Amino acid sequence: MDLFEYQGKQLFAAAGIPVLPSRLASSVAEAERVATDLGFPLAVKAQVLSGGRGKVGGVRVVGGRDELHKAAADILSLTIKDKPVRAVLLETGARVLRELYLAITLDRRAKRPLLMFSTRGGMDIEAVAKDEPAALTRLLLDPLCGPSEAQIAQTLAAAQLGDEVLDAQLAELLIRAWALYRERDATLLEINPLAVVGGPAPAGRPAAGATPPAPSLVALDAKLNIDDNALYRQPELAAMRPDEDEREKAAREAGVTYLTLEGDLGVLGNGAGLVMSTLDLIGAAGGKAADFCDVGGGARAERIAAALDIICSDTRVRALLINIFGGITRGDEVARGVLAWREHTDVRLPLVVRLDGSNAEEGRRILAAAALEGMQATENALEAVEAAVAAARQAPGPSRGSGGA
Repeated sequence: MDLFEYQGKQLFAAAGIPVLPSRLASSVAEAERVATDLGFPLAVKAQVLSGGRGKVGGVRVVGGRDELHKAAADILSLTIKDKPVRAVLLETGARVLRELYLAITLDRRAKRPLLMFSTRGGMDIEAVAKDEPAALTRLLLDPLCGPSEAQIAQTLAAAQLGDEVLDAQLAELLIRAWALYRERDATLLEINPLAVVGGPAPAGRPAAGATPPAPSLVALDAKLNIDDNALYRQPELAAMRPDEDEREKAAREAGVTYLTLEGDLGVLGNGAGLVMSTLDLIGAAGGKAADFCDVGGGARAERIAAALDIICSDTRVRALLINIFGGITRGDEVARGVLAWREHTDVRLPLVVRLDGSNAEEGRRILAAAALEGMQATENALEAVEAAVAAARQAPGPSRGSGGA
């Protein structure tokens, strides 16, 4: 479960991780009322469960009411990566001296928590890891004890803050971040940027003789992902679940794992590993997936049909790829789900079905007998991916009648 920035900052503040004063607003008028309380300058930040908001104008710094009015109106009208912006977070301004990066996540290969730290904050950390791997400190943590004294010292050395007070703040912040990550059953806690701030805000005018505040660490952003499987023991967080993406909400209700991505090829598979490898194959073939959709093991025809409805409710989708390696998921059930879906929808997208494993031959026979327009079936994964990517590239757009799915 992903949380919005404002929700993450509420949890940060409760855990003792320093954040700037901020308030949420869902309209321009409400933003103006908030600004009266907070004062200027302010950062106006789109609240959307998507990265890259700053690149599309979703974060702006304003110094007065006229600027605020325009910025709030513009940001609230945005749709960022297919997600509409329904609220903005207004945060008091600060003079940023340095931007750092801090995250705790799960290293699935090592089966241990992983602390990541970099002095290249504010950037895409994936690009830092690729282009400057030495700039990213990676430390595997003890899952019971968290960061050791030696690991904290290693992080401080990497930060090169050059200030005993800031070193002490960072050490304390690492401990508090670990406690929040562990106690809230998080799978990701990310602060980017973790900023060193100090002095008056950019538009501020300190009083004569006043001493600017000493530099300090502040979390300027907050990203928290919570383990869905642990929500039964996190009722407070479960009640905070954002329902921004209607497809993801529908998927939860149908027992399907679904995440919206950025491409135009709809993807359905059984098992997270298979779906992830399918996404890799799509990328290698020059395509881009529109979603991550895992129907799980043993999916019956009804779940297959429901998953296809959810995928095709995304109007960016130009073609569909179903990749099933049957174990407890039977190929004939998948085929019946595809036919049931086509019977109740007027969506006519190119469809490639790869069936292998349990009852796969029967499933391919059922699909061949149905002779669905625009559909092809195969038992070869690479062949299926290449055909689906080509279909998405060639398709002029989704073919949907007035009664679409």
